[in-house]
Amino acid sequence: MAGIMASSGIDRRRRITNRAMTGLVYLSVCLAISPLVFILADVAIRGASVINIDFFTHLPRPVDVSGGGIANAIVGSFVMVGLASLMAVPFGVAAGIFFSEWPESRLSTVSSFMNDVLAEFPSIVVGIFVYVLVVLATGTFSALAGGMALAIIMIPIVARTTEESLKLVPRNLREASMALGVPRWKTVLSIVISTGKAGLFTGVLLAVARAAGETAPLLLTALGNSFYATSLMQPTAALPLLIYTDGISPFPQWQADAWGAALVLILSMLALNLAIKLTVGRRMSHARPEN
Repeated sequence: MAGIMASSGIDRRRRITNRAMTGLVYLSVCLAISPLVFILADVAIRGASVINIDFFTHLPRPVDVSGGGIANAIVGSFVMVGLASLMAVPFGVAAGIFFSEWPESRLSTVSSFMNDVLAEFPSIVVGIFVYVLVVLATGTFSALAGGMALAIIMIPIVARTTEESLKLVPRNLREASMALGVPRWKTVLSIVISTGKAGLFTGVLLAVARAAGETAPLLLTALGNSFYATSLMQPTAALPLLIYTDGISPFPQWQADAWGAALVLILSMLALNLAIKLTVGRRMSHARPEN
């Protein structure tokens, strides 16, 4: 009888401990996501009032004229992030493949370490570097300089995520392919990359999201523009630049435009993340063999 009572007491303590730990886990999750929820709510409340068709299709207007928009900043962001992606993704993916598939190389070890160092560089330092390298050399702020600065920020992110995603590919797939006489380079291209492509897409997405929200390097390279840039060698507007310049202005109308641009930028990143996750998840489910 005493043993039964002792066992019942232990079970009760276990249930109480389990419920307490479960509650702590839920509380920790709520605390972790609460900053995101509060930020999204604040931006949505402050920025939703200026969102309309004109906001997406018109250029900025003087402070005493209503109906201004952010069309030039949207176009400028697309141009510079697109340029950065064209420059960064091939090099980043190639570097990640090298880090993952040739870890025995001393060059791979040193380069991987330098890649990690570059990933931790302050973005303002990257902006200063491109300012000296491109802006002073060409004599003008430009979308090209802004794209180069964003590309330098993107490369280590793409390289690291590519390396980590390819390392998850089982080693026996590589060995089976090469045992059949397939060259190593073809094994990497046709087997390893094909298997780890979901991680590659995710890495590129993370890099694009990071680049799309950068402000400091663009202040020193693209500068900004109140009109459309007709050349890659002209100062160019971007959403982060508009948010910065309008946000610190003393005019309520421009501050409202900054909140609206911030909402557009956040929603764009959320939509991009959702689209990639749905696409990658669907492909992975189709590729999973049936039992």
